[in-house]
Amino acid sequence: MDFKGLISFLSKLGSNNNKDWFNQNRKEYEALRANWIGFVDELIQSIQAFDPAIGMLDPKKCIFRINKDIRFSKNKSPYKTNFGVIITHGGKKEIFSGYYLHIDPKEIFIAGGSYQPPADMLSSIRQEIDYNFEEFNKIVSNKKCCSLFGELKGNKLSRPPKGYDLENPAINYLKHKGFIWVQNFKVKELYDPNFQKTIVESFKEMKPLNNFINRTIGN
Repeated sequence: MDFKGLISFLSKLGSNNNKDWFNQNRKEYEALRANWIGFVDELIQSIQAFDPAIGMLDPKKCIFRINKDIRFSKNKSPYKTNFGVIITHGGKKEIFSGYYLHIDPKEIFIAGGSYQPPADMLSSIRQEIDYNFEEFNKIVSNKKCCSLFGELKGNKLSRPPKGYDLENPAINYLKHKGFIWVQNFKVKELYDPNFQKTIVESFKEMKPLNNFINRTIGN
């Protein structure tokens, strides 16, 4: 993957976020996108080695379009200035937890877990945490995971959710509205030949959290 070329293109797009410039540079974008699809295909195969549940995914169903939906946005610039991919069972349109990679000129990070689960799924996750808190706490307190990702992130309620009280030993997690692990990288780390191997190793550490959340779907 030509990451230096990708960062250069996204930087220029950030300063020229309009259709005329994009159309003039479309061939460069299409070459980078083809390169990106190949990289994602390799990433999927690496993840399947430790998480076969994601299935035989088409990389095109995992990457995000560069065109923005500006219908309800104050910022009317037509293009995203990042490349992103979510590798999860069924592809990016499914609600399963998976493995996310975000690349832009200012921010490189990976993430796992569930960012903003819908209400019914959020209720199921909270119930699973409440019923199996010892298991969940062991996952999120794992020393290696804490060193890689820090504490579990996500927006939180200021008060306990309905049906739970302050004395519940899991209350700090039950207040969560999202359950995500994030690992940030510097741009120079993107250019390391071992970058793909590094993020795959981190994704592997995210699998227990994804498994815990995914088993709640349909409950």
